[in-house]
Amino acid sequence: MEIARAAAGLFMRNGLRATRAEDIARAAGIAPRTFYRYFAAKEESLGPLFAAGAQRWAEAVRDAPAGLPVPEALRHAVVSTLTPGVGVRYESLDWVRSLLRLAEANPALLRVWGEACQTAERTLASVLAARTAGAAGAAGAATEAGTPGEGPGPVAAEGSVVPGVAAVPDLDAGLRFTAAVASAAVRVAVEAWAAGDATSDGPAGPVALALRNLEALDGFPWSMRTG
Repeated sequence: MEIARAAAGLFMRNGLRATRAEDIARAAGIAPRTFYRYFAAKEESLGPLFAAGAQRWAEAVRDAPAGLPVPEALRHAVVSTLTPGVGVRYESLDWVRSLLRLAEANPALLRVWGEACQTAERTLASVLAARTAGAAGAAGAATEAGTPGEGPGPVAAEGSVVPGVAAVPDLDAGLRFTAAVASAAVRVAVEAWAAGDATSDGPAGPVALALRNLEALDGFPWSMRTG
């Protein structure tokens, strides 16, 4: 992450083309050979920053109050992670805008962003699997007992690689599809905001755009499974 932050600073100050891997290594206080131990190219050095941002939203869905249905958990995660001055610093959003603009102009960097988003999408699929399984289990238990009850939080299962998220070794295609839809709603909102000049906290900011995209999905079967 230290290397990623050093790379981001140089990219924004000097531009992507003018920045060499050796420059990034020097700024991070490491030898060039150490840089190449972690990254094959200078563009890849932004991977940890992109991944951290993308994963943060997926994990916020996991950490949303257990009683929230999936649509509300998604909206809760958007507000808690993208609201300037609350979930994220204004300066961080300025960095996001600058780096995404760089990515749009550079295929190699855009690929790094896409890979980070795809990894976060898989995390979200596991999160949705846990939330929908927990809700279904709670409903079944309440029916069997004859008393109403609130659903538990995300449940743990064998083979989990995401802390606090149910393990799904072979994610159901329906859940992967719903995760892709939810992820796209937020990703496109952030990218659209970054491409324009709107402030981060206004009606055209990332939170407002993401909530609008999710609202357009009203009625979508978030608990859809194909098997």
